[in-house]
Amino acid sequence: MPRLCMLIMAAALSMASAAEPQVPPGVKSLRDLPYVTDGHQRQKLDLYIPEKPQGPLMVYIHGGGWLGGDKSQVEGLPLVKHGYCVASLNYRYSNQAIFPAQIEDCKAAIRWLRAHAGEYGYDPHRIAAWGGSAGGHLTALLATTGNVRDFDVGENLDQSSAIQCGIDLFGPTDLPGYVPPSELPLIQRTGKDSALVQLLGGPVDEKLELARKASPITWVSKESAPLFILHGTADQLIGVEQSKRLVDKYKAAGVEVTLEVVQGAGHGGPEFMGDDRPKRLVEFLERHLRAPAPGTSQQ
Repeated sequence: MPRLCMLIMAAALSMASAAEPQVPPGVKSLRDLPYVTDGHQRQKLDLYIPEKPQGPLMVYIHGGGWLGGDKSQVEGLPLVKHGYCVASLNYRYSNQAIFPAQIEDCKAAIRWLRAHAGEYGYDPHRIAAWGGSAGGHLTALLATTGNVRDFDVGENLDQSSAIQCGIDLFGPTDLPGYVPPSELPLIQRTGKDSALVQLLGGPVDEKLELARKASPITWVSKESAPLFILHGTADQLIGVEQSKRLVDKYKAAGVEVTLEVVQGAGHGGPEFMGDDRPKRLVEFLERHLRAPAPGTSQQ
């Protein structure tokens, strides 16, 4: 398991994309599966299936400021060696559709994956999500809106879009209260080059209600899914106080949450691999995904 931990965390903290993911031997890869019938070109996912699926499904949600990135940047593929199925999904960019299109797509993908669980061999009751930056934001939204139907639109509405747990790497959580930690145009509350402006369709202060709906802290309840959060103190894109605010909401609701604050780390980087963190991350997944849900059988 230690080697697996290191491989997974190394992948999670890599910001580089590859044209083709390195698929472990014996793993079946299914590319460009549409999770919306006749939908947008971005409404597709890739699925990686081990020779003997053992139940859990990990869903990876890429980052990129809601305006870049791709499912080919899939992280966590080493998990397939231990019986996990892994899905990596695309969602509409903010220049193609403003919020809530991104979370609507993620929820549509989760519902589609649940509807097809029997076909591919994973357990529909054991699904986790994992993402960094914008992907961390969407992961946290999935975790906090599992029993909220506001963002469930389209097909497979008889299926739940809830996840059992999530891993959020330095994602924003409170958009109305967001304070840029640097002068980078990409992360300002106003300006044509701002990722937040593009996500919301206007400056944050002019879109406060939409910004509130886009904030994971808005939706926290006692029914939220457990979260494991990583955030660096030197992050120049998303300040660590964003993760701390979500943790405070979780604790007030009595929901399990773990925040690992990494001293000196930025928006990703090798610092996240220290202090035995990879082991704790994998243990978190195992604890929430290995035990079958009540009324289900072990696969």
